[in-house]
Amino acid sequence: MERDPNLLVGAEQWADAVVYRLSKEIAIVQTLDFFTPIVNDPFSFGRIAAANSFSDIYAMGGKPVTAMNIVSFPIKEMDKAILKEILHGGLEIIHEAGAVMAGGHSVEDPEIKYGLSVTGIVHPDYFVTNQNARPGDFLVLTKPIGTGILTTALKGGALNDKLTAEITELMATLNKGASEAMMEVGVNAATDITGFGLLGHALEMAKASKVGIRLNARDVPIISEAITFAAMGMMPEGSHRNRNFCSNDIEISPQLDPLIIDLLTDSQTSGGLLISVAREKADLLLQKLIEKKITTAKIVGEILSKPKKIIEVR
Repeated sequence: MERDPNLLVGAEQWADAVVYRLSKEIAIVQTLDFFTPIVNDPFSFGRIAAANSFSDIYAMGGKPVTAMNIVSFPIKEMDKAILKEILHGGLEIIHEAGAVMAGGHSVEDPEIKYGLSVTGIVHPDYFVTNQNARPGDFLVLTKPIGTGILTTALKGGALNDKLTAEITELMATLNKGASEAMMEVGVNAATDITGFGLLGHALEMAKASKVGIRLNARDVPIISEAITFAAMGMMPEGSHRNRNFCSNDIEISPQLDPLIIDLLTDSQTSGGLLISVAREKADLLLQKLIEKKITTAKIVGEILSKPKKIIEVR
């Protein structure tokens, strides 16, 4: 592992992004992400992939400044107009984030992939990681879960246009407002919910912070249609891996419907932030989130000091 006194956060402890100090006042936050299409419309795919790429910056409390495209595209087999629409969608989100599109790199590939390499800035003494959750904190989740199940249903042709539009907009929504709210309030820890699902990323936070977590399943915001499709078995492959990854470290209430665990491990794309906040600040955080038009945020659990398992789900 690299050692440098200015490397404030590296690859250790499941960190969301790298933080490197440039001066007493400025540190850069760096991340990258890209993936294959999860929706059919290329413009929407570009928006979702870009929003997902910014999430790690927002989870650290950073302000994005530049973004560079990462593109794989079968240029000889597919119409260039599709690529233009993907990049157009990404550019819209880059501008919405207040960042500048500064270039990028593309390769010819039989499978489409798109995402961004993003650089942000943050004060070297005031940024958020997943390592400082404290016993007694409340956990706040800012977006509902279930998009992995619903995009799997979409690929199977089972989603109508209305629901497709709704989940597309959810995934294309930046975590900018949520990040601003948590920095205004002052929180202890945060992470974004993506491929490892809510339970997987909560487990990373617990291990990094050396604490336990109690999740209240009934309080977790879930897209209602995702429950229906989960009951039909439309689970993404990543969700099964997530459940196996978490299995040794979670204690599940025997009264809990096993279907709920499928949803808690559902692999998300561009999910919300999971924020660990001192309980006396929780109401203020929720108020700030509402002011920023984030109305789906809910308290979903709390941080424990000595649980029987790392995560309790009840």
